[in-house]
Amino acid sequence: MSKVAILSSEQILHKLKRMAYEIWENNSEMKEITLIGIENGGAVVARNLVTLLQKISPLQVHFFTITIDKKNPLKVQLNGAEAQVKNKALMLVDDVANSGKTLLYAIRPLLELEPKNIQITVLVDRKHKNYPIAPDIIGHSVSTTLQDAIRVTFEKDKITGAFLE
Repeated sequence: MSKVAILSSEQILHKLKRMAYEIWENNSEMKEITLIGIENGGAVVARNLVTLLQKISPLQVHFFTITIDKKNPLKVQLNGAEAQVKNKALMLVDDVANSGKTLLYAIRPLLELEPKNIQITVLVDRKHKNYPIAPDIIGHSVSTTLQDAIRVTFEKDKITGAFLE
């Protein structure tokens, strides 16, 4: 199977900066926002966005992660956010919206915590989804076939590329 680069690390940094400004713009009336990154790739994207938001905006930015068992997606673990999201603005962050399934399952436990709102942010949005998920903030959009997959690569907290496979 061939791998086609769709974003370089430099292009990703540019997209992340634009996304951070868009998050700030969409939440300018707020004093604080909570970014919840889906482990693993979504958490890396979220940590990058937290750093950028702290540099460019007056928002108080909180960060947590959420872990989803891919084999049993109803088994979701929020890592520390439970007590701090009621009536708060949440930004659910993932690296790729492939089928939409992961994002849909991640939203479910967040709704039980009664946030003020939930926005979805993804670095790469794949247009053919199996579930009704429409991200609010998108770094890069790619039209694909149902057989294609998008993969984002990273080393620690540096996102190194995005590929179509």
